[in-house]
Amino acid sequence: MADLADLFPGFASHWVDTSIGTIFARAGGEGPPLLLLHGYAQTNVMYHKVAPALARRFTLILPDLPGYGWSVVPRAQPDHAPYTKRAMAAVMVEAMEKLGHVRFRLAGHDRGGRVAYRLALDHPGRVERLAVLDMIPTYAMWRGMNRGLAMKVWHWMFLAQPYPTPEALIERDPIGYIDRKMASWTKAKDLSAFDPRALAHYHAFFSDPLRIHATCEDYRAGATTDLAHDEADRAAGRKIAAPLFALWGAAGIPSETAGPLATWREWATDVQGAAIDSGHFVAEENPDATVAALLPFFEA
Repeated sequence: MADLADLFPGFASHWVDTSIGTIFARAGGEGPPLLLLHGYAQTNVMYHKVAPALARRFTLILPDLPGYGWSVVPRAQPDHAPYTKRAMAAVMVEAMEKLGHVRFRLAGHDRGGRVAYRLALDHPGRVERLAVLDMIPTYAMWRGMNRGLAMKVWHWMFLAQPYPTPEALIERDPIGYIDRKMASWTKAKDLSAFDPRALAHYHAFFSDPLRIHATCEDYRAGATTDLAHDEADRAAGRKIAAPLFALWGAAGIPSETAGPLATWREWATDVQGAAIDSGHFVAEENPDATVAALLPFFEA
């Protein structure tokens, strides 16, 4: 992977030791810490278009989640930990402490958004402000699954199937699979929004059978343990205390749901948000609008 382009010039690379192994993260910028978590099937590179503007106001920390990018690929347990969002959130707290940040602002896209809201629920003292990008809680996704949503997120059911069925099918053509899947989530229904250098990063990571398996474990956790954690919080009436900003693409995944703002107001006490002209990949399809929405929220 040494020939992959560095899309974060001036940023430092960190290999952070945690209880599950080494987490890779990039860090750069000036100001209060802002942790940015990526989604499926991407890496920290997904923030490369918005990082320059955000780094002028914040110290950015951009890790690869466990099993993704250059981070460790730990063995999955019967409950799919350490790919549960609770376990991933705990590892992100560990990594942030190792990098010198006890309390921080936080944003997450897609699967990273699930880690982010779980971190805010489980570790409320850590999170100053939380942004969730083109996603709603796991509980709401499963409870609201209908024909339109299922057609857009069929991978939720597919990847959660028992090992080794999804792995075996994906491994026959991993790049073709992920390119078609990502294209289908964009507003344009193609890959034109993605920098070819960023796609090279995603292709390199997704060509590794161990990491394909890890991403399936992520979704198996989502259909089982993650859902149980959400159900327990819902039953107990627990809510996210930090101010929350929901940003979604007008043609993104939450556009098929009952409404992101109404949904997040069931999960957090202080919710703002807006749609922008984009599909699912807001930070790459419309980086200017993403920055324009996030900066005022994080600077408040």
